[in-house]
Amino acid sequence: MLPPRRTLRHPLFRILALVVFLITAATLGSSMVWAQDAAPAPAASSENMLVKAWNSLGTMYAVIFLIMSVVLVALVVRAIIAVQKNNFIPEDLIQGVETSLEEKNAQAAVELVRADESFLGNLVSAGLEKIQKGKDAVMEAMQVAGDSETMRLEQMLSYIALIGNVAPMVGLLGTVQGMVTSFGTIASSAQTPKPNELASGIEQALYTTLVGLYLAIPAIAIYNILRNRMQRMILLAGAKSEDMMEKFQNIGK
Repeated sequence: MLPPRRTLRHPLFRILALVVFLITAATLGSSMVWAQDAAPAPAASSENMLVKAWNSLGTMYAVIFLIMSVVLVALVVRAIIAVQKNNFIPEDLIQGVETSLEEKNAQAAVELVRADESFLGNLVSAGLEKIQKGKDAVMEAMQVAGDSETMRLEQMLSYIALIGNVAPMVGLLGTVQGMVTSFGTIASSAQTPKPNELASGIEQALYTTLVGLYLAIPAIAIYNILRNRMQRMILLAGAKSEDMMEKFQNIGK
């Protein structure tokens, strides 16, 4: 399930996303100003790499990849916050419930569970709604609640995978466009064109592929790492919820 709404609105998520955006925008802006104001460089190797990449990609692809980069960082930060253990199995909830049940204060334990918005809290809360109908009804309610919230969390993670899948396709589109541009130059020239006349199209083709892979590889790797952690936390929370429900059902016996 998704972590508490207060967690998704965590200041760290907003601050990091804003910092990444501002740093990237400032770097690109200063690089472009430098490129316009500076005297022509005597050699291509002295050209700022960021400016070179921007010019090679073209404005359209540069902006697309920039937006994808900022969104990817924001999604990763949000997902990292979401899969923290405390969002699935909060120790304060476990200790509070166990203490209340040991003191035979079931109402206090129930209130603690219903006030908590973690994965474990929502599972146990769903089970408590059916506790009068028997163990089978409790397990079914917890299963439904767990499946629903797990799907929501997986949907959030899937946006990271989406960028990982789309980025190389955008790169491939730029590759095809760059090659079409170069071959168009050859077709429209009465004589064999000079290499520098073909370079811009070929350079765009290579840079779009490169940047697309730079985005896709870490995105896919991070998605799989976070998804594996999420599944592990879900299993642990499921086991702990069953144990906690047994304590609720045994109270008073």
